[in-house]
Amino acid sequence: MDTTLQDPLVGRLLDGRYRVDARIAVGGMATVYRAVDTRLDRVLALKVMHPSLATDAAFVERFIREAKSVARLAHPNVVGVFDQGAEGAYVYLAMEYVAGCTLRDVLRERGALTPRAALDILEPVLAALGAAHRAGFVHRDMKPENVLIGDDGRVKVADFGLVRAVGSATATTGSVLGTVSYLAPEQIEHGTADTRADVYACGVVLYEMLTGGKPHAGDTPAQVLYQHLHTDVPAPSATVPGLALELDELVAAAAARNADLRPHDAVALLALLREARATLGDAQLDAAPPQARAEDRDTAEDRTSVIARVVPAESDVQQVQHTNRLPAPEPPPAAPRRRVQAPRAPRGPLLIVLGVLLALGLGTGVWYINSGQFTRVPAVLGQTEAAATQRVKDAGLDVGTTKRAFSDVYERGTVMAVDPAPGERVRGNATVVLTLSRGPEIVKVPNLRNKPLPEAKRLLEKEGLAPGVITNEFSDSVAQGAVISSDPEPGTERRPDSAVALVVSKGAPIDVPDVTAETVADATATLQEAGLTVRVAPERINSPEDAGTVAAQSLAQGSRAAEGDTITLTVSKGPKLIEVPDVTEESTEDARTILEDAGFEVEVKKSFPFLGDTVVSQSVEGGETAPEGSTVTITIKGL
Repeated sequence: MDTTLQDPLVGRLLDGRYRVDARIAVGGMATVYRAVDTRLDRVLALKVMHPSLATDAAFVERFIREAKSVARLAHPNVVGVFDQGAEGAYVYLAMEYVAGCTLRDVLRERGALTPRAALDILEPVLAALGAAHRAGFVHRDMKPENVLIGDDGRVKVADFGLVRAVGSATATTGSVLGTVSYLAPEQIEHGTADTRADVYACGVVLYEMLTGGKPHAGDTPAQVLYQHLHTDVPAPSATVPGLALELDELVAAAAARNADLRPHDAVALLALLREARATLGDAQLDAAPPQARAEDRDTAEDRTSVIARVVPAESDVQQVQHTNRLPAPEPPPAAPRRRVQAPRAPRGPLLIVLGVLLALGLGTGVWYINSGQFTRVPAVLGQTEAAATQRVKDAGLDVGTTKRAFSDVYERGTVMAVDPAPGERVRGNATVVLTLSRGPEIVKVPNLRNKPLPEAKRLLEKEGLAPGVITNEFSDSVAQGAVISSDPEPGTERRPDSAVALVVSKGAPIDVPDVTAETVADATATLQEAGLTVRVAPERINSPEDAGTVAAQSLAQGSRAAEGDTITLTVSKGPKLIEVPDVTEESTEDARTILEDAGFEVEVKKSFPFLGDTVVSQSVEGGETAPEGSTVTITIKGL
């Protein structure tokens, strides 16, 4: 039976535009559907946040951040994001639909891959991540489920839902968000993630493709996290004998426990991959993988989840480890050929294990003490003020003074934030403050005329707008480097982050003077007096101009330039000297042809009275040299 028929969204027109046809996948935070954009009549994928998470403003913000971040990447190996919006409790992203499967599907079906296939998949993945890293973003949840392989063979990276700007604060004190099997040690230990966390995850994915299994396994997520911190990722050849040394080294470099020993971003890892691949022969690239298939199941280690980060006392950890029979990690398989070796991580941070166990539900029941005096703030995000107020009162809570703020997610008049947050435990007589959405914020384009370009950019950013395409034009009235006009015009209303194109003044135009045939010193003085900058080309050329004078200039006489523009002068080596052919005893026409073909001008002198047509003399004797292009006079025999 098709379980998608039980999904309330299947068959529905979401947000008045997207017809939901089928459910593709369900994750820890969202469900992905195949849908049709009824306006543009195209198939796409809708990623819809689980309604239970839509009540959490932090998750909603993360969803919006994904849309904005991925939309800026525009990379052929990144799943594109077309739109973002919300309808009631459904917050969604409209994304590119990739017909095909995930890398996880491939690993479940085939198990380990040949080195060639593994590198063919990893290379475009690193290209996509490299574009994100160089654009200032970290994915933070790289795993086979987020690698899409199209029916046409294209590889694309999806699910930038945990994306975070590299320069922003990425440390978390209470929890870390990600997938257990692919978390870097620093994510587990400190809750921090930079580009090297993505590199670590790619190292784990490469190991999994080469061997058909994960490098760290355990009965519980806690055991997997313990191994990430205390055990190196083993060499793939320890599981698949015969794999090339270069593949072991590539995995070791990417998955080093010490982040400082890893390539600093995906671009650097891609360079190592290509370098390693170039050294491998066909036999090594096409080495047959083991026949055992990967387990066809979804484990807790494969799902994106929130993992509590709690550092208890040593005695508490010992007690938890004893109670839950957490085994000590076994030593990793030997990898004698590995060249890169990460230093052993300190044992102290492994106290985080207790936090993981708490996240899995252990130790519950304490909060029931005195539960009769407390209640939970109801989930009212996305509801009207009247409905939300009634629900809060029905929960025995008071409603405080309502606030209002702009929102791109929640419709005007609906609740966009609650303080205390939905689900928070409060006393029965507590007051809840609702924040209502004023709808999308509209900003006006400021008047930027005569503002220097840097100041104009700051003003745009202050207003929530973005500098767009910048063009330059001459202006007699606006100073050089200042804004002449903007598009849209000042006062035009626009949504935040809209681009504003600027026309910047090049200043009043300067008519470029002709300085050919002048000395370099004179030509430089003339151009500088006109407000131009002079550069002399290092190479000289032959020209009709005297040696040492200007043979050519980069902008010809009459051209228009801006103040400070550079004019390049090319200096003459003087004319080129070529040998003059002997044309005596030739006819007039033959002599003219011979001399012109040699590069000379010809002047004919006739003696009087003229009765013949034979050259009797020439101004430059045959065999001598003369400047190319100079005139040779020939005299025709007379009476």
